Amino acid sequence: MSLTLEIVTPEARVYSDTIETVVIPTVDGEIGILPGHIPLLTQVADGELCVTKDGKQHYIAVGSGFAQVEGDKVSILAERAINEEKIDEAAVEDALKRAEAQLKESAHLDPAEQETLHSLVRFAGVQLALKRRQR
Repeated sequence: MSLTLEIVTPEARVYSDTIETVVIPTVDGEIGILPGHIPLLTQVADGELCVTKDGKQHYIAVGSGFAQVEGDKVSILAERAINEEKIDEAAVEDALKRAEAQLKESAHLDPAEQETLHSLVRFAGVQLALKRRQR
């Protein structure tokens, strides 16, 4: 048996394939999804999503969002997501520095802008940890 996994962000479909298993970072901890899983709707947290396909593990950095499991289909709607091989470490480090600098001067920012910057910092941290761990 297999699962169909689809990961969609506001910008694009990041991933769509038939897989064996997926481990999703949620606000309550990681959950593993196997074929035949019970129906589920959960909140995705910033973190590393681990996909097993053809016996090999692949990683995707995901930002916050929601995951739905229905039958053997797993749908993830995330603010951000990027495949491990597409992460540009230098670009992520630059974006992280800019976001952290803006946060230091955040007295003039409204709470929504501050949360957006915090979210960018968390997602950058996930990308860097994933890229550096895979070396």
